[in-house]
Amino acid sequence: MFSEKDFIADPTASIETGNFQWSAPSNIALVKYWGKKKNQIPANPSISFTLNNCKTVTKLAFAKQFDTSTSSVQAEKGFSFDLLFEGKPKEDFKPKIQKFFERIEVYCPYLKEYHFTIDTENTFPHSSGIASSASGMAALSMNILSLEKALNPEMTDEYFYQKASFLARLGSGSACRSVKGSVVVWGTHAEIEGSSNLFGVEFPSKIHENFNNYQDTILLVDKGEKQVSSTIGHDLMHNHPFAEQRFAQAHENLSAIKTILESGNLEDFIKIVESEALTLHAMMMTSMHYFILMKPNTLEIINAIWKFRNDTKIPVCFTLDAGANVHVLYPENVRDSVLQFIKDELVGYCQNGQYICDVIGSGSQLIIDN
Repeated sequence: MFSEKDFIADPTASIETGNFQWSAPSNIALVKYWGKKKNQIPANPSISFTLNNCKTVTKLAFAKQFDTSTSSVQAEKGFSFDLLFEGKPKEDFKPKIQKFFERIEVYCPYLKEYHFTIDTENTFPHSSGIASSASGMAALSMNILSLEKALNPEMTDEYFYQKASFLARLGSGSACRSVKGSVVVWGTHAEIEGSSNLFGVEFPSKIHENFNNYQDTILLVDKGEKQVSSTIGHDLMHNHPFAEQRFAQAHENLSAIKTILESGNLEDFIKIVESEALTLHAMMMTSMHYFILMKPNTLEIINAIWKFRNDTKIPVCFTLDAGANVHVLYPENVRDSVLQFIKDELVGYCQNGQYICDVIGSGSQLIIDN
């Protein structure tokens, strides 16, 4: 059983300069995480599909500032970094990175020895209504772990990915599910071997072929900024009247979806996934303070999907994250029919007719190695 102390770095080598570049994808939860404890610990376990096309690409260049021979010198130094978004300085992103470095410093004490240049970009349009915190923090964490592995060449691959997921979690909870694997579980669950609140783990069982190359078409209903941040939404679960029942339900639904992913039962998959999406938004609507992130067009799309599925018997379903956009999930073998349905009936509900076609991916990818 891992504890936080297992992730405190103890470098054995020295490196002066270098750079790495990683991509990390977004992910979409099937069983939702909503509510968290101290230090980004989830109140309930979750499971997600890792996406392939919607990702963040981050390059980390580093150079040692000067030799820190005493701990007092180390303590006086702050974190030194420049942040570029699509090649241009982005000052309003810097406080989030500063906070992230402060959270992970105890596990990565070498950070203050270097000046970093972080150059990041997304493959999906900026302000498209797709949260980039998961992919962004995962990509940055992969780069930091590449530096740490250079400082500790004996590091195993297993530890590398576990610590990268551990760090990503401290930047954005769901980011820990964007590090490795096509289906990832985050949060301790009795039936998921190796599951942990500290990092995401690859789904340990064989996944039925029905879910190979599963499709996710993201309908961009509203590209504006959410009126309630996810952080505030999570905090509202602390005194929520239905919180304990919801946490228990998530455990039950994760047990159910484990069996579904193994058996390939698409009818049961649809029931769990859509119920989870609506439950997430029901928790928001019954918080105090209460809020609604769905838009009228979100509901129009949901009703259209239900009618299409009932009429055609094609196993297409929806899920939602904490926003108005709709993820349309369906098997690869019905792709042409569903895309035609989206073009004919759903595009009109999207802002500027925009949608993104994605598919299950495999996690972060190394692009440049020092």
